[in-house]
Amino acid sequence: MTVFVIAMKNEAEPILRNINIQRDITFCGKRIVTGKLYGKSVGAVICGIGKVNAACGAQIAIDELGATHIINIGVAGGLYKHLKVGEIYGISHAVQYDFDLTQLNETEIGTLDECKENYLPLSVYGNYPVKKVATGDRFNDSKEDYKLLTEVLHADIREMECAAIAQVCMHAKIKCSAFKIISDITGNGSSTEQYLNNLSLCFQTLERELKNIIEL
Repeated sequence: MTVFVIAMKNEAEPILRNINIQRDITFCGKRIVTGKLYGKSVGAVICGIGKVNAACGAQIAIDELGATHIINIGVAGGLYKHLKVGEIYGISHAVQYDFDLTQLNETEIGTLDECKENYLPLSVYGNYPVKKVATGDRFNDSKEDYKLLTEVLHADIREMECAAIAQVCMHAKIKCSAFKIISDITGNGSSTEQYLNNLSLCFQTLERELKNIIEL
């Protein structure tokens, strides 16, 4: 089964509005929904914000729903001005920028102890522009973070769940994909204000693209 793992309820609304619900429960504090979406049998786990919540949601999707393909969708911050607010991007690679074993292992920032490279590959499909995402448990306008994300990791987008989900899928040996819609762009003012002002536009994009994502 294909299962969406989504951080926030409002990010899941396009799915909840369009799915023919067959099961709707709360499991380990996470809402789980299954049913038919555009003729396809799918599930959705609304996991909550952050890496631990995301990893829990992905594991629930695998253990409780038998997920064979996890899709992470949601809003995210763009790191460069050529990215467009409200635009959807496919994710080819994800890294945890707040995971650091450099001093212990002499590895690059974000390299998991069980990995040799810091970026984890995701399964890409569709005709969306493809970008790399950096995941961390921080929402801020930190100049230090921006320097790390752009000059060291060369990421395009930042958010708070994708790489944790990719790590779970790597160990479970199942397919992982992600699609991110830009809610704010570094350098265009307060990320918080942009995020709040642009959520409606982002959700319109997700509503429009959802059928294409699931049919592909």
